[in-house]
Amino acid sequence: MPRLHPSGRSGWFASRSGPKVALLIETSNAYARGLLQGVVTYIREHEPWSFYLMEQGRGDDPPSWLRHWDGDGIIARIESKRIAKAIVNSKLPTVDLSAGRHIPTIPWVETDDWEIAHLAVNHFLERGFKHFAYCGDDRFNWSRWRGNHFCKLLEAGGHRCHTFVPPRQQSDTQIHAMGNWLIQLPKPVGIFACYDVCGQQVLDACRNTGLAVPDEIAVLGVDNDELLCELSSPHLSSVIPDTHRAGYEAAALLARMMKGERLPVVEVRVAPIGVHRRQSTDVLATDDPHVVRAVRFIRDHACESIKVKDLLRAVPLSRKVLETRFKKLLNHTLHDEIVRVRVDRVKQLLVNTDLTLADIANRTGFEHPEYLSVIFKRETGITPAVYRVDQGNRLNAQRKARYSRAF
Repeated sequence: MPRLHPSGRSGWFASRSGPKVALLIETSNAYARGLLQGVVTYIREHEPWSFYLMEQGRGDDPPSWLRHWDGDGIIARIESKRIAKAIVNSKLPTVDLSAGRHIPTIPWVETDDWEIAHLAVNHFLERGFKHFAYCGDDRFNWSRWRGNHFCKLLEAGGHRCHTFVPPRQQSDTQIHAMGNWLIQLPKPVGIFACYDVCGQQVLDACRNTGLAVPDEIAVLGVDNDELLCELSSPHLSSVIPDTHRAGYEAAALLARMMKGERLPVVEVRVAPIGVHRRQSTDVLATDDPHVVRAVRFIRDHACESIKVKDLLRAVPLSRKVLETRFKKLLNHTLHDEIVRVRVDRVKQLLVNTDLTLADIANRTGFEHPEYLSVIFKRETGITPAVYRVDQGNRLNAQRKARYSRAF
């Protein structure tokens, strides 16, 4: 396995001979480290590479050694024209892992921003929100794309989307301007932040202006940087990008190019894994106390084999009246909500435990594992076993990438 140079900063590594690959990817954030972990996984499964990993920040100048480097390929986050020029001058096979698109003629792998925005819209709609906003960063294409997709998806459903781009000034000035914007928004409002750093800024602005999170303002970020999300107050909900898969796909493309294959302009968009729900969006945005009570009852007891008749003992309404109110606000039935909560719990247990399917069925209110499998496949399109392998392994790899600096 490739490892960092003994200096702890950068160097060449390989136990056997192999292609020499430069990784121009920052190591300063969880997203980039997830990409690197995906590259490592590809190397483990295929031929060994010798590669050079620079400890650098996002958008740093290209390394001076690249001008005279005798290598075989490059995987890079091409965030500036300076880096793009250096890579073009190298004339080496290169795969881009950035949304900047500074070199449109080379293969490009990026997270699917439409899918990210779609998850965000559904996350807020499931919580009954009628008001929505997007907070972006116009320095980055992916931020603009996420914002455009988010607003267009909402508009297609008859909703308005408020938008805000913080001024490029000092952080305290940005937070002040953001606070003024937040105060003017209709409440309660679901705010989609372009990434977790921006989401944390929104939470800071809410705290400075006395706005309640999540009751008045619910905040959803992107990247699921667990350290950042858990340090936020309250803890920040976030969309989970499949960075591990993106890094793996980039390495696979580069391997083909280094073997002499001439690729067309390839654009690979990798779908996100899901949403990690935390306190910043743990709310139901409605003034109907009976619907709120029904949702809370389902969340607390769905895995206890409850049925709708059990719910009606806790909510003093007829089934017809409650079903009508519930479906009007959340666009699905009481039974659908019970199933959704159970399936979500099944997903968590599949990924985070080694429990058998029979044990999981017993813990989530399903009569037997065969019935769980039928419902799970109906709701997700795949079996529990496939989900455990496909999603669980990726999530575990991303968690390891947070701490691993040994490439």
